[in-house]
Amino acid sequence: MKIESQRVGTVDLLTPIGALVDEDAEQFRRNLLDRLQSPNPRLVVSLAEVPYLDSVALEGLLDAADALSERASVLRLAEVPPNCREVLELTGMAGRFRFFKSGNDAVKSYL
Repeated sequence: MKIESQRVGTVDLLTPIGALVDEDAEQFRRNLLDRLQSPNPRLVVSLAEVPYLDSVALEGLLDAADALSERASVLRLAEVPPNCREVLELTGMAGRFRFFKSGNDAVKSYL
């Protein structure tokens, strides 16, 4: 798995590529949590290239959402494939995130 990272102004846009399972999901989780160490993190995760999420990846997304919530912010997810969105909805986690059609829309939401 590869994680593309792009800095757009003050926003970090992360795009994991590949299924987020096993060690890849743990690497993704660590990467998310590392990004949240800055004083005022602004984070967007594009899931356009993620065909599947396992429980470790879901836990990483929740940990990031919790950390941002403590700072009066919300984790933005962009381009979420239908099967990943379904997993988030079935687990009752969808309400913890803001969803966007594109990474650019999600980045602009910080303005």
